[in-house]
Amino acid sequence: MRREKGTGSIYKRDGSPVWWIKYHRHGRPFRESTHMTDYNKAGKMLKTRLSEINQGTFMGPQLERTKIDELSVAFLRDYRINKRASIDDVQARWELHLKPFFGGMRAIDVTSEQLARYVDKRQQEEAANATINRELAALKRMFRLGQQSTPPKVIRVPKFPKLAEHNVRKGFLEDGQYRKLIEYCPDLWFRGLVECGRTYGWRVSELLNMRVSQVDVSQRVIRLEPGTTKNHDGREVVMTDAVCHLLTALVHGKGPDDHVFTRNNGMPVKVFRGTWRKACEHAGIPNLLFHDLRRTGARNLRRAGVAEGVIMKIGGWRTRSVFERYAIVSRSDMNDAILKLQESENRVEKERLQAEEQQERISTQIGHNEAISAPKTATPAVN
Repeated sequence: MRREKGTGSIYKRDGSPVWWIKYHRHGRPFRESTHMTDYNKAGKMLKTRLSEINQGTFMGPQLERTKIDELSVAFLRDYRINKRASIDDVQARWELHLKPFFGGMRAIDVTSEQLARYVDKRQQEEAANATINRELAALKRMFRLGQQSTPPKVIRVPKFPKLAEHNVRKGFLEDGQYRKLIEYCPDLWFRGLVECGRTYGWRVSELLNMRVSQVDVSQRVIRLEPGTTKNHDGREVVMTDAVCHLLTALVHGKGPDDHVFTRNNGMPVKVFRGTWRKACEHAGIPNLLFHDLRRTGARNLRRAGVAEGVIMKIGGWRTRSVFERYAIVSRSDMNDAILKLQESENRVEKERLQAEEQQERISTQIGHNEAISAPKTATPAVN
C-alpha cells in the first residue's frame, strides 16, 4: 500500500521477515531495521521517528548505538592530550567502578533511574559521597565530550545527581605546635616547607616541584609558573621575613634548575610522610595533614585582614565553593568571637547600670535641693 509523501515507508528485504523503515531528515534518507515482524508495530516505530524529527529530538540510529565504552575512550584521550595530572585517578575510577556498571550500556539508556541505582550500589559498598560525586563527574564529562564532538556521539546528557559532601577539612597548625614540629626535625628543607605551607597555603606538590629560578631573593618574590600548579594558574607572592630567611639559605649555591627543597645530601625531597608523621606525634597533633596547612595559611591571612578574594588568589583556590570547604574559622576563632560578644554584652550592661546610678544620684540631689529651698510655714499663735 502506497504511503503519503513525507510519511516514510515500511518494507522488507529479500528473504527476511523483519520490517524496515525509511524516512528523510533535511533531505537525507535514513533506513533502519525495526527488528520486528509485526507491520503495525513497525508503523508505530516509524511514527515515533517522524515525530522526533518534527520536534527536533531526533538522534538517528547511529547515535542510539553509541555505548559508554566508546565515550570513555574519548574521555581518557582528552586527559592524555591535555596532560592532566589526575589521569591515573580517573582511569582507576573508570576501570574499577564505572565500567563494570555502565560499560556495555548504550548512552541513550543511561537515565536518572540508572544513575540512582549506581549511587545506591556504591553507597552499599560504603563509598563516600565525595567519591561517588567524582565518579559521576567523570561520567558526565564523557557525555559532554560526546555531545561536543563532530559529528555528535550523543544528543542528550542525563540529569546527574549531586550528593551532599561532609568532607570539610579539619585541623590547624597553631604557633606552639609549629615550634614543636621543627623542634623534632630542624632540617632546613623541613622548616622551609612548613613555613611556606602555613604562610601561603600552597599544596605540597607545588612546593616540592619549585625550582631555584622561581625564587628571586633580591626582589623577595616567589613565582609559581603557569602549568606548574594544580589548576595550571601562575602565582606570584612577596616573601615574609621568615620565608625569605629560609629560602635564601635553601637556594644558596644551587643552579637555576635545581630543586629548592633538597635534603642534606643534595637529593630533592620527594616523599616525607614518615618524617611528617613522627614530627606531628612529637607536637601532639598525630592526625594533622600537611594539606591542613592550607587552612592554616588561609586563616592567618584572614586574621590579618586580607580580603577573601586575595586569599583565594594566593592559595590557588579558583571557586568560592571549594574555598569554603576548608572552613577556615578555627574553634579558637569562634571562642574568641563568643568572648568578644560576652564582653560587649557585659560592657552594655555595665553602662546601663552606671546610667541608672547616675540618674538616681541626680534625682536624689534634686530632691535634697528642693527641700532646702522650700519656704518655712509660720506656726499660728495660740490664744
